[in-house]
Amino acid sequence: MTFGYSVFRAPCGADELWRALAPAVSDQPGADGRSFVVADSKLVFKRTARCRRRLESTALGFLALKAPGRRPHTDARRYLFDNPRELALDAGSVDLHPWYRSGAAPLPRHVDAGLLELRVEDLHRALVRASVELLDLGVRVVPEAELNRSFDETDNKARTHWLQSRLIFRRIWQQHAQEGVELWVDRHGGRMHYGSILAVDFPEASVELVDESSELSRYRLTERRGGARRMEIAFAERAESRSLPVALASCLAKYARELAMECFNAYWGRLEPGLAPTAGYTEDGRRWLADAERALEREKIDRSALVRSR
Repeated sequence: MTFGYSVFRAPCGADELWRALAPAVSDQPGADGRSFVVADSKLVFKRTARCRRRLESTALGFLALKAPGRRPHTDARRYLFDNPRELALDAGSVDLHPWYRSGAAPLPRHVDAGLLELRVEDLHRALVRASVELLDLGVRVVPEAELNRSFDETDNKARTHWLQSRLIFRRIWQQHAQEGVELWVDRHGGRMHYGSILAVDFPEASVELVDESSELSRYRLTERRGGARRMEIAFAERAESRSLPVALASCLAKYARELAMECFNAYWGRLEPGLAPTAGYTEDGRRWLADAERALEREKIDRSALVRSR
């Protein structure tokens, strides 16, 4: 399971950032020849060579804005698991998965690094012209064994999803809410009412209901005891179409998932030549498990580190 996030300081609203950063940024997949495409990852990415280039350019291009020298160079393991302290996983939980242990393959894989560097400079200039600053971004990858451990603890997929998301909400509150922040979250599942759970998870803040409807639930958090933090948080259907930071987060998370599966398939391809790779989704995942049965038995892989229980 992968969770992306991004935080911008901007004079305009999140929905206006596409216009403010054009033409360096676009929400139209067909504009990938000259623009970084930031949109719902389901629109940005299909399993074609062009889409792999498009998704990688967006993920690594924006990540490079916060890198030394704005260079879009990293490696797979760092992209997947190099997180700030409050989002970091225990190294042991990652090392339960041998396919992630040697993720030092350099990135980018699908686009030319030099050309991407030039495009990043154009993106940087677009942000400067629009008086927009990228403050924070990243992705939290919860590997298979850690995810199953959480499912065992919560006995509830939605609860696990919330607990993992809460870590990111808390980071944004702690790091960025002193000057006020508007946080948009793509709604998952059928939950409409978040006030009581926010009150539990942010005990230092008062929680005020702004709006609750079938498409949008919005709340205002204000730090108590004279604190300066304040945050308006909106859980919205199709939030990727309303907020560029959510759309970027979606792309960061999707790239992480695809990168994780590349590591997975490369590992098993070395161990079992001829084993067809998998995208990891249910139907093809079952095919892969049947095809890989001999290798799984030989390597004595714990299934809880391989297959999601929910």
